[in-house]
Formats: sequence, structure tokens, C-alpha cells
Amino acid sequence: MDLPEVSLVVILDADKEGFLRSETSLIQTMGRAARHSEGHVVMYADKMTGSMKRAIAEVSRRRSIQEAYNRAHHITPQSIKKAVKDVYLKGQHKKEKPGKLSIDLKKVSDEEIPVLIKELEAKMELAARNLEFEKAAEIRDQIGEIRKRTKK
Repeated sequence: MDLPEVSLVVILDADKEGFLRSETSLIQTMGRAARHSEGHVVMYADKMTGSMKRAIAEVSRRRSIQEAYNRAHHITPQSIKKAVKDVYLKGQHKKEKPGKLSIDLKKVSDEEIPVLIKELEAKMELAARNLEFEKAAEIRDQIGEIRKRTKK
């Protein structure tokens, strides 16, 4: 999700290790505030985890490199100037409606349905690992629609 002018990011339960609190996810989330010249991140946690330490260290390393570059090239950071748009309208220009299958199930045999679902599940997991959550959700919805239509 691209939200312009985000100046504060708060991460609750930052010490709960897992999918959305991994080092990579924390860096990604912290990066939302990094787009703003006065951006701040607050992480609420009971203890400092390894993922938190590594994410903070990486963000600090990147910031110091950026600040050195800015000084060397006489750059003054400025926030982006972009209008806030309704994120739900973003996908409405597409021809396919949400939940609509791009696969013609009439051309898929009953024996191929489980294979198709397995392939889609693998694509969904890959998208999630690559932090492409919207894509993963779309694939999840397609799997649900296939199961509903085929009653499998």
C-alpha cells in the first residue's frame, strides 16, 4: 500500500516473532515512515528481539549512507507531494471483477482440480514470502472460488 505523507509508523507487539515481525517485514514497515523527511517509527515491545535489533541496525546503516550522500551532493530531503487516493479505486480500471476467475473451469478435468489448487497455493505462498500480500490475497480468493464452484 502506498500512503503518501506518512510521518509516523507504530508497530504494536514488535517482539512477537513471526511472519509480520521478521527482520525483513520490520524493515519494510519502517520504510513507510522513511519516505517522509521527518518520519518516525515507534515499536512497542516487552523485549528486544534479534529481528528488531537487526532491523534497527539495517535502517540506521541505510540512513547514515543516505545522509552522507545528501551532504556530499548538497541535497535537502523533502517529502513527496502526492494526493491521497482511495486505494480501493486503484484496481477498478481492470476488466476483471474482484473474485472473478481467470481460469475456465469447464476446461479443467476433475483430476486436474487438486493439481491446479496446489499450484495456486504454491504461487500464493511465494507471493506472501515476497511481501506481495495483495497478490497473495487475490490468489487465495481464486482458490476459494475454485473450491466453491467445484465443491472440493
